[in-house]
Amino acid sequence: MSQQEIVKLKQAVSAKIVGQQGLIERLLIAILADGHLLVEGAPGLAKTRAIKVLGESIEGDFHRVQFTPDLLPADLTGTEIYRPQDGSFKFQRGPLFHNLILADEINRAPAKVQSALLEAMAERQITVGTKTYPLPEIFLVMATQNPLEQEGTYPLPEAQLDRFLMHVRVDYPDGADEKAILALTREEARSQRRSESIAPSVISQQSLFEARDAVLDTHLDSSLEDYIIEIVLATRSASRYGDELGSWIEHGASPRASMALDRCARAYAWLANRDYVVPEDIQLIAPDVLRHRIILSFEAEAEGKTADSCIDEVLARVAVP
Repeated sequence: MSQQEIVKLKQAVSAKIVGQQGLIERLLIAILADGHLLVEGAPGLAKTRAIKVLGESIEGDFHRVQFTPDLLPADLTGTEIYRPQDGSFKFQRGPLFHNLILADEINRAPAKVQSALLEAMAERQITVGTKTYPLPEIFLVMATQNPLEQEGTYPLPEAQLDRFLMHVRVDYPDGADEKAILALTREEARSQRRSESIAPSVISQQSLFEARDAVLDTHLDSSLEDYIIEIVLATRSASRYGDELGSWIEHGASPRASMALDRCARAYAWLANRDYVVPEDIQLIAPDVLRHRIILSFEAEAEGKTADSCIDEVLARVAVP
């Protein structure tokens, strides 16, 4: 039953988000694999809309935080409020206690804010003073970055980047999709004028937990486990696959990349209505899992190489079982 509900969830989100099927799939994979998502794309590509629609379709709550240079850690975590009537302090919970968080333009906030978010993403808890508070069991951070306007931004530290399950790049829709967007916009405008609102079908948290268990039960052959490990190892010692490739990658992916590839490949196969993983699942999801986890050398940048082109080289040179 959980798979049918996830299929309905995907259809419901796809009906309101046109031309971004890749983003919708990655959002579903992230929530099934219990991870966080970093999305990079130009303004107006439905990044905010996608997670908002997902939040409306899942039992739980959604909150958007606009990251700005003057944001403080307490603006995310919450703070102790003094109660003069009895001289006590009461903890006022912040936005991080919601289930789905949109961290809009995450790279505009300073290091202290990034540190507070890192604890929430890594430990599923926040610490204020001497007290630690657990976060909800369903907890997903989708952070966005604008690749065009870099003035006044703070590059995310590698430790925080590694906590994101995937780094997804969103591109412009094609002409047919953009025409469908115009039609959808007109229809929504008419509905708003008529004060029509259709309550979305909401999937329960229990169904999500069952779906996550089903994803973990998806069969991944031991030869494919070795394939995942070999791909990640190839990013760390790329010179084994050619001196040129070795000179391009300065630092390879961490063990979290292996775990992310495992979980994402299973989720990708499960969403495709299969109870087993094939090599193509791993290859299709690998760029999103690895692009933010490898650091290129100055030589690679001088030659115009990108993280994606290096990952393509790794996938082309590692033997497929």
